[in-house]
Amino acid sequence: MIEKLLKYCSRYVQLSALDKEAIELNFKAIKLKRNDFLLTEGKVCDFVAFVATGVIRHYHIKDGNEKTCDITLRDTFITDFKSLTEGLPTNYYFQALKDAELLVIQKRDLMMLYAENRNIESIGRIMAEKVAQRTVEIAMSLTSDKPAERFEKLIAQRPELFQEVPQRYLANLIGISPESLSRIRARRKS
Repeated sequence: MIEKLLKYCSRYVQLSALDKEAIELNFKAIKLKRNDFLLTEGKVCDFVAFVATGVIRHYHIKDGNEKTCDITLRDTFITDFKSLTEGLPTNYYFQALKDAELLVIQKRDLMMLYAENRNIESIGRIMAEKVAQRTVEIAMSLTSDKPAERFEKLIAQRPELFQEVPQRYLANLIGISPESLSRIRARRKS
């Protein structure tokens, strides 16, 4: 599993043998079963995780209803940056939709690596930039696109979601009911 993380990181920076060793020593493997939680509301997110396999849904609860904010597939990092950086309890849940294998680094270890290793700090910056870009895309789409447009963007940008994620969560991510998503998909096919 560590090889997947090293391969991912190597796409962005050239890792030295020392970099690889630091990553191997500081990331710990964990497994989640379907429906297990990586993070729950009210806890402080004191980690960054690399999703090696599986699917993780990010959601919060508003007025008693679950609101899916994003879905993370394999070969991606996941954290709650606000909770991580400010030490505040999170409003989010990170739940495995499928069995998942992750590599997790605790905040204190990550900060130490950043201080000691420029390449790993660069990977962290790149990861944060990707998360920020994704957040802006989601916010812009939710505020300016119609549901059918959000569906089309999602299928164009992340078609693998439609193979991996149950329709009810995709509908929730788009901000519509599962029935509305079925109608949009049916119109698209005709």
